[in-house]
Parts: sequence; structure tokens; C-alpha cells
Amino acid sequence: MEIDAEKSRNPRSGQYHATSILADLEKHAKSLRDGRLLGVTDVDLYVPSMNFVFGEARLPGRAAIISTYRLKGATSYGETDFFPVRVVKEGVHELGHTLGLTHCEDPLCVMYFSNSLADTDRKGEDFCERCSRSLGTGK
Repeated sequence: MEIDAEKSRNPRSGQYHATSILADLEKHAKSLRDGRLLGVTDVDLYVPSMNFVFGEARLPGRAAIISTYRLKGATSYGETDFFPVRVVKEGVHELGHTLGLTHCEDPLCVMYFSNSLADTDRKGEDFCERCSRSLGTGK
């Protein structure tokens, strides 16, 4: 499926309004019987209250979007390529929102809010015990 993201492009910043693209994804997600729809893009996303976002989702909802645009780049502790792991973390994070999870205070939990690549690199790929319990998958 293709989404026309150009209509959500801010001509001043060159960024794309995440909420607008998410609304289009939600229309497609309605046709799904079960499950969630994760859109992945390489354009720079923003929401009006923030300079950029790694992604956005409805809480709860059926659709989420992440951008790989700002997930590339070196880390402060070496040149190892963390890009694939960052994409997984942000995808799991946004899908967690679609399942009803809010941001977590545990900086190692995948549901921790990432304001920077350092935040994304620090957090894990999994839900903490509290978030797992909220999903009904924890102890």
C-alpha cells in the first residue's frame, strides 16, 4: 500500500506531519481483521509540539508509524551500526502504544520515551515487567 505523504509535508521545515500520515494508515488498518499496521518511512517526521519524532501511534489503536530518518548515525561510544536495533526498538515502542501502553519511567524498557538516539540506544528491545503485566504477558 502507498500513502501520499506529500500532502503532509511542511514546506518551511521540509518535515512531514506524523499525525496526518498516521490518519491515512488508520484508514488502511480498518480493513484488517486482526492485528496492527506499522508504517515505516524514511522521511523526517514531526508533530506541532516537537521538533521531530521517531514515530507516532494511537493509544490504543490499530496503526503506528516510525521514521528511519533520525535513527541513523554514530553513537557516542563507537561507530557500531545500531540502526537495525533502533528500528526494532522504535517499531516495538509504537506498537506498544497501539496495545494501550503509555510511556514507561524505566529507561531500559522499550516503552521509555526516546528524546534522542542516546535514549533509544540505552533502552532495551523488550517490555519491562510492569509493561509486560499490563499486556497480560508478564509475571
